[in-house]
Amino acid sequence: MKPFLRQQLERFPVRLQELDFFLSQPEVVNDMERFRELTREHAEVTEVAGRFQRYLQHERDLAQAREMMEDPELADMAREEIATLETELPALEADLQALLLPRDPDDARNTFLEIRAGTGGDEAALFAGDLLRMYTRYAERQGWRTELMSESEGEAGGFKEVVVRVIGEGCYGRLKFESGGHRVQRVPATENQGRIHTSACTVAALAEPDEAAAIQINPADLRIDTYRASGAGGQHVNKTDSAVRITHLPTGIVAECQDDRSQHRNKAKAMQVLAARIQEKERAERAAREAATRKGLIGSGDRSDRIRTYNFPQGRMTDHRINLTLYKLGAIMEGDLDEVVQALLLARRAEQLEELEVGLGAARA
Repeated sequence: MKPFLRQQLERFPVRLQELDFFLSQPEVVNDMERFRELTREHAEVTEVAGRFQRYLQHERDLAQAREMMEDPELADMAREEIATLETELPALEADLQALLLPRDPDDARNTFLEIRAGTGGDEAALFAGDLLRMYTRYAERQGWRTELMSESEGEAGGFKEVVVRVIGEGCYGRLKFESGGHRVQRVPATENQGRIHTSACTVAALAEPDEAAAIQINPADLRIDTYRASGAGGQHVNKTDSAVRITHLPTGIVAECQDDRSQHRNKAKAMQVLAARIQEKERAERAAREAATRKGLIGSGDRSDRIRTYNFPQGRMTDHRINLTLYKLGAIMEGDLDEVVQALLLARRAEQLEELEVGLGAARA
């Protein structure tokens, strides 16, 4: 184990003793907010301290097993124990590293996925529809639910823009690295001469705001327009002003919804998307400020970043941030994203570990 990790972990048993003391004090017990805060921290510190004690015990057991190797009668048993411990120690260390890394409080939240057609005209809109299907299938595999929030259909099919809400435990934590530019290379259905075209879509994954801690939007800052919905949806579509468009005047951010018969429900959905977009704007601005001192590999989520290429003639998907290439494009477009998502999570964990080590080094200096 690296010295800086051990140094960090050695603080947890000490902190656990401090928390045990604080939680026994009457003034803390009587302050429910403070008590809940310390109880939450106690649970987190207990998990880390317990894992660290197990790691230390494995280290002691390994040292004893190596001493036993000197006794010919115990050598076989010691050899077997050493093999087991040398396998378990790296796994324990990896668990401890993960527990030390900062956690994004939004990871457990529901997600709004925005998919917009970019360069490529009708083919880009068709690809936006393919991406929506890919994410919907992935959500089904994870046991999550999806709810269409708004859509603007393309003339030849697919979508100019579509917003879907993904509902499920931990979905933002697994989808947040999908934000960015997605490029497709294939022969479009509209192409007569068999030429490969390149088109693009942008995806933005937005964490659904916590109602208790949601940003406060001043009603005076909103312009709300109603209009008649268009497209598929039944006879009511062209007869009632049920569609709603909300503009946040200070930022110019717009959200709209026309998918429900009820103007009231459309307004509520549009407000949800608007709040998520405003929150994401603030998050992006914070990330840009942090990037002045740290350049993250996969964490920016900027729409202008080209993150992935889907090459249909070669059956290849390449994620450019982590140099991952998989020749299973058919399965990926059917929602088999586990390998991609896991690789991105591991890459982000490695980034965070490096940041932690650099930060501790700077603090010691």
